[in-house]
Amino acid sequence: MNAPPPTLIGEITAKLGKKWSSWLFAGLAISATGFGVLCLAVLLFVVARDGLGGLDWNFITSFPSRKPEDAGILAALMGTLWVMGLTCLFFVPVGVGAAIYLEEFARRNWFTKLIETNISTLAGVPSVVYGLLGLAVFVFGMNLGSSIVAAAATLTLLVLPITIVASREGLRSVPPSMREAAMALGATKWQAVWHQVLPAGMPAVLTGIILALGRAIGETAPLIAMGAFTSVFFVPTSPTDTFTVLPIQIFSWVARPLPGFQENAASGIVALLIVLLLLNSVAVALRYMYARRRSW
Repeated sequence: MNAPPPTLIGEITAKLGKKWSSWLFAGLAISATGFGVLCLAVLLFVVARDGLGGLDWNFITSFPSRKPEDAGILAALMGTLWVMGLTCLFFVPVGVGAAIYLEEFARRNWFTKLIETNISTLAGVPSVVYGLLGLAVFVFGMNLGSSIVAAAATLTLLVLPITIVASREGLRSVPPSMREAAMALGATKWQAVWHQVLPAGMPAVLTGIILALGRAIGETAPLIAMGAFTSVFFVPTSPTDTFTVLPIQIFSWVARPLPGFQENAASGIVALLIVLLLLNSVAVALRYMYARRRSW
């Protein structure tokens, strides 16, 4: 028996139901986005209100002190720059190289699937676990002590999964026709990847590097676990020197009861955000340059 044809009222009701569900979903999405942006704006406003007044040249060029008015971030700032510089030097070539191998050259078998599963799992491991690993492997196992190079190696392990996953997604977004065209003109597999695929996928690769830097620069638990100092009274000049970083210095100030140290912590947060924005701006500029080159 044939079903009766739908009535005009039924069609209108169905269309209205679909529109209402679409509007409801869009409203929920916009509300969630607005709430997150509002919370971020309030946080930045409070930090800027409390910290911008104390962010002067004396604060930047002074060492920690028991007196809030004399305390500064020179040692922590230089330690942050040292650690982030070495971390970039370690994780960028290793992470991008691993992504190129897994995406372009590795055979699809149980071994590569096992590696991919482990990478995805390691991305969700708590950061303090990496600190304990760095303590066992780099500090004691390799006798590096609580040095800058040991901290950079520990943070490299922390951000490698993020870099590998984001870089693979960038390489995967490149159309297969670019590889095939390059090899059809006589290029080897490596030449096609190096000269065609990697430049085309570089904007997404640099996005992964930005995300990795954002996580590494704000980490405190792994560095404390591996023995980083809360206060340092000299400027590090070598990768083997002991160190402190801005998040640890901020944590030390927040834990103190005097109101002056709370203001110092807010100023340190502003300085940390400025350093993060400066590091990210370099990656963003490179991403924009590669994106424009790809559009040509």
